[in-house]
Amino acid sequence: MQPIPTPDETRANQNFAALLGALSRPGQIHRLAAPGEAEIIQALIDRECRVFSADPGLGAMLRQTGALMVEPQEADHLFLGALSDLALLNLLSLGSDLYPDDGATVVIQAGLSQSQAQTLRLSGPGIETTLDVTITGLPNEFWSARRDLIRYPMGFDLFLLDGADVMGIPRSTMVEVF
Repeated sequence: MQPIPTPDETRANQNFAALLGALSRPGQIHRLAAPGEAEIIQALIDRECRVFSADPGLGAMLRQTGALMVEPQEADHLFLGALSDLALLNLLSLGSDLYPDDGATVVIQAGLSQSQAQTLRLSGPGIETTLDVTITGLPNEFWSARRDLIRYPMGFDLFLLDGADVMGIPRSTMVEVF
């Protein structure tokens, strides 16, 4: 007899599948079960994770997972909210040539389907040729800082969150700003 998953387990699995799909198909919008970082926390964070949150309101939820709350340079998952401080990017763990998977996973709130938005051209694995996407809420300096930091396979993976919509931009994706 197989165990029946609880509603929370089912929801976490659905969110994990959405996040995996978002990184597998960069630039495509995937939908979480509900809006907010809580869905990502439930799907990705456990007691083996080291986490930083720029939003003190997420602290209680993160502590419930058993994750260790650390400074940005020690974190493998960072919840940066609306990213008010670009200097945090310089503190990210980028992994190494031997262990690129030690690079951080970063979650930032940004508008994903807005008019008057910044246009980005994405290319790389998971994208047939190129893909143009529009994003609001991140300055051009973010993308130049990202470009300067990533030395594939080293770098960081990025989730852009807009309510329940999430877009993944893995370290292997090239980003041009228009």
